[in-house]
Amino acid sequence: MTIADLQSSPDTRKISIDKVGVKGIQYPIVVEDRRNGQQTTVADLNIYVELPHHKRGTHMSRFIEILNRYHQDSIIQQLESFLIELKDNLKASASYVDLSFPYFISKKAPVSKISSLLSYDCFFNASYKDILNLWIGVKVPVTTLCPCSKEISERGAHNQRSEITISVRYSEFVWLEELVDIAERTASCEIYPLLKRVDEKYVTEKAYNNPKFVEDIVREITIQLDKDLRIQEFFVESENFESIHNHNAYAMISRVKPE
Repeated sequence: MTIADLQSSPDTRKISIDKVGVKGIQYPIVVEDRRNGQQTTVADLNIYVELPHHKRGTHMSRFIEILNRYHQDSIIQQLESFLIELKDNLKASASYVDLSFPYFISKKAPVSKISSLLSYDCFFNASYKDILNLWIGVKVPVTTLCPCSKEISERGAHNQRSEITISVRYSEFVWLEELVDIAERTASCEIYPLLKRVDEKYVTEKAYNNPKFVEDIVREITIQLDKDLRIQEFFVESENFESIHNHNAYAMISRVKPE
């Protein structure tokens, strides 16, 4: 019995598709861990290829078949091979993969020194046409305190939870922990998963003594990334989930460094 292969049948509409594939795959992966060597986590993956105008569809099952051969390796070191195999197997001109995953870092409270784990949302975005194009990024929760509120108020100042996103394309390896560290050092104060009273006093006073606008944060991070010769291109966002407004404050800078 012959089973029809409709995906491979010709299409006469002469419209190519930029990305076609599968989204929302949950899969175990291994990523590089600066302190412990490796860390196992679970990623949400989106995998695509370009589809030429003369083909009706792609073979979705092959995305999962190929992924199954790579998940036990350190995924960031295998992305190029994975994308080349995907591209060749599906006879596509380009292939793409997006991975987002929680990444855990052990942090000590600033005064009590009690250790606990904090989760950071991290991501890789990779594509392959003629060469590998890889971006890595982090979303870092922080505290910011409003400089204006501190300046105009007789007592106190409003602060809020904020999120800093840093995404970079590099020529030499950059650790996720390095990007987290840049974000946390730039904020009014970093976030800790566990605080005793002595720690809460410390973070409250540190934030009060270090007020930052979203504009301050993206500019200061830009200065640091501009100095890093490994980084070729970057994207920085800062968003405050405002405590006294029903809207968020936001700033963004992107840069492509000259060759």
